[in-house]
Amino acid sequence: MMKPTDPHDLILRGARVIDPSQNIDRVTDVRFTGGKVAAIGDVLAAGPATEVRDVRGKIVTPGLIDLHTHVYWGGTSISVDAVALARTSATATFVDAGTAGPANFAGFRKHVIEPALPVRILPLINLSFAGIFAFSGTVMVGECEDLRLLDMRECLRVARENLDLIVGVKVRVGRGASGNSGIAPMDMALEVAEELGLPLMAHLDHPPPSRMDVMSRLRPGDILTHCFRPFPNAPSKPGGGVRPEVLAARERGVIFDIGHGGGSCGFATCRAMLEAGFKPDVISSDVHVLSINGPAFDLLQTLAKFHVLGMDLPEVVACATVNAARAIRRPDIGTLKIGALGEASIFEVMDAPTEYRDVLGEVIHSNIAFKAHGLVLDGRWWT
Repeated sequence: MMKPTDPHDLILRGARVIDPSQNIDRVTDVRFTGGKVAAIGDVLAAGPATEVRDVRGKIVTPGLIDLHTHVYWGGTSISVDAVALARTSATATFVDAGTAGPANFAGFRKHVIEPALPVRILPLINLSFAGIFAFSGTVMVGECEDLRLLDMRECLRVARENLDLIVGVKVRVGRGASGNSGIAPMDMALEVAEELGLPLMAHLDHPPPSRMDVMSRLRPGDILTHCFRPFPNAPSKPGGGVRPEVLAARERGVIFDIGHGGGSCGFATCRAMLEAGFKPDVISSDVHVLSINGPAFDLLQTLAKFHVLGMDLPEVVACATVNAARAIRRPDIGTLKIGALGEASIFEVMDAPTEYRDVLGEVIHSNIAFKAHGLVLDGRWWT
């Protein structure tokens, strides 16, 4: 039996609507009917049963997408609560960046992803059998250090059984994540991703492997997260400019994602890259237990940092809506096109003294702050 259409009618009145997927940036209204985007226009007429929300002075965007999060809350030590975070960051979709692997994916789905609805969690499956199993302030073990934990067939099997949810494969390499295994886990994860026809998201921390090792392997549509990390393995050259292997990867179609986190976004690198004209494709928070209380905090805080660093507001919105949706091949989200899923993020750009901090402790003082005001999910004002 088909589920009856929810007739609920909602109008967001008088906000600055920014939808980069349609090149919209103007003060207008947005209507949601039956769980879908129904209209964008000036002074939309309200019926007797219409819920009208006055959001004048606020920003309305497509539902924000955080491309790099860790939200297997209660099941892994790294994770935070997506539902609580959705309220404070006006984020509609959390892409979980490989917190769960083949061994614990079923629990993630049943106990976190499904109960979180209508907050959407779209996972990348970790190549490691146990996912990110030891990540805290006191215990830190890279899940790719021991090749015995990497079973390509198991990863492929579980991913195929959950292709209605899974949007890619995640691998972490570097001195911290893969240790003496080096680049081998990435080669294994690439083979799984290729078999699935899905993108790979690659984390790179301290060498080895090197930036060149990772960049040369990434395919068109693959995602390099932590793309503006500080030295070592930074994408910028000493004295300014972008390293040639980074430029070659972008030319090839690799997607560059910020993935701020607790150790992967430095203001010096950001300035060098932006001054060279190299902007990120996607801005994400990499929010987890060690970054949620700073320096990343959440997606809105991370977006605000890049606005303060010189990217205009529509640019940063694009990096967390249409660009993020393209990265995970989900054209049904990250847009306010008529007929699209009825989701919107509402936030305020405030004139308030604010301190922004990078992962090395550098501080920027600004009078620009982003504050969450609300979230529309399934065409309804969500609380």
